[in-house]
Amino acid sequence: MTSSKHAEAESSDVLHADQLEKPADLLPTTDSDAEIPAGYFPVTAEEKAMSRALNVKFDIFLLPFMSLLYLFNGLDRGNVGNAQTQGFTTDIGVKSSDLNFAVSLFFVTFVIFQPISSAVGRRIGAKNWIPIIMFIWGILTICHAFIHGRAQLIAIRLLIGLFEAGFYPTAVFYLSTFYTRFDLAVRIALFYGQYAIAGAFSGAIAYGVFQLKGALHNWQYLFIIEGALTCFIAIIAWLWLPMGPGSAWFLSPEQRVYSTNRIQIDNARYVQHQYGKDGLEKSAERLSKRDIVETAKDWKLWYVLFFNICASIPGQVFSVFLPLVVKGLGYKSITANLMSVPPYVCGAVGLYMFALHSDYRRERGFHILGGLLVCLIGLIITVTVTHQQTRYAGLCILTFGSYVSAPLTAAWLSGNTPEPGKRSLVLGVNGFGNLAGIIGSELFQAKYAPRYLIPFYATLGFVATAFLGYLAYRYTLLAVNKWRERRTEGWTETEIEEERLSEKRFGDRKLTFMYGL
Repeated sequence: MTSSKHAEAESSDVLHADQLEKPADLLPTTDSDAEIPAGYFPVTAEEKAMSRALNVKFDIFLLPFMSLLYLFNGLDRGNVGNAQTQGFTTDIGVKSSDLNFAVSLFFVTFVIFQPISSAVGRRIGAKNWIPIIMFIWGILTICHAFIHGRAQLIAIRLLIGLFEAGFYPTAVFYLSTFYTRFDLAVRIALFYGQYAIAGAFSGAIAYGVFQLKGALHNWQYLFIIEGALTCFIAIIAWLWLPMGPGSAWFLSPEQRVYSTNRIQIDNARYVQHQYGKDGLEKSAERLSKRDIVETAKDWKLWYVLFFNICASIPGQVFSVFLPLVVKGLGYKSITANLMSVPPYVCGAVGLYMFALHSDYRRERGFHILGGLLVCLIGLIITVTVTHQQTRYAGLCILTFGSYVSAPLTAAWLSGNTPEPGKRSLVLGVNGFGNLAGIIGSELFQAKYAPRYLIPFYATLGFVATAFLGYLAYRYTLLAVNKWRERRTEGWTETEIEEERLSEKRFGDRKLTFMYGL
């Protein structure tokens, strides 16, 4: 493992802001484990205590709130599935196949605009961009309650996809400016887990809302209530979120200095920027033409993207259609919403367990493969048995592994992309993994109900392909690391420093950079 040469405070047990060395003086000097890229690793007892205290504050004041925002993102994306169990399409005068088509089109704008929206978020800051897009998609969610006809349904889904597009990549990049690379995966998992929790929460909310009786259809109340709550939370978000670690209102002045320094140290060997008081790069340096070019040329991003799409199909499908799949097991429509809760909870628990162990072991690839293997086992049970309770157990096993690959892939790419501008774009392009939603929405059509055997067999094939692809991807990165070790073997400190300062190779393309596996 690499480590940083940090100054120890001689006259106090606590490091003070004026005792912290600058990032340029804190570069890692040894590489005892080529499988782990250089970064920030607290060495002294004082550093470890400060780093833990800092993470605790972020875990209390930042992460839960970001997770709450993602919860509403998931609710507003998937509530059409709950509404459909109550005759949504019939009441607005469209066919059930039109809903599948509209859900597919949602993912078109959702995917296409992710890099663009992520770039805007990078330029103006997540503090500003996330509340703006969240408030707009909240309004659009309310609009669902008053639409009629196919054209209006499609228009609303296209628009909500457009404004939800930038949330996830912007939020993940935002978290990466507060947490160091090997503190990040479990936080992304806790954040991303709200996608699974949203499914459970959505089912529970829908079950309660659908008991309402009034002048409107019960599904209309669902859209109005959830959309209004989203708008309210968006306003709170603008007041709550700091621009960066250097302006976090819940940190002491000393902690603000320390938090900005450790993030800069985390990437100091491979990037060079001027930083503002927020701990972020100067505005002119946040996104450059080279960031765009290097993202387009990033082979590791495009390599893993196809397999990420394949692996994401179960999670994307069940975010919308799990209530319908559960209904196909024989449960009544309202009960199906309630019975969709346990599988989502299993998905969240599985994700947290895999991510926590991934950060602890500082390893990504084998943990993703483990999640995919669990997913495969659940799929096999689901398609081979006919007993209702056993198939339901298979769904729980399936969802236990379904949500692991997406957040760990994001953490993997983030940790292997030290240049912040490029990282924000990489995370945006990685959002193309949501193309899985288009595939899934076309697979799980009403004509395959109640068992949905053909969609499940197709999903099994996609997940098996992803398993083989991620296995090959991990060993490809390992081969690149070994090649770089051979190229740099015997380099002097002067040559290593020249490689760091040279603009010939950018960020993770530097020969001294070792990819995390």
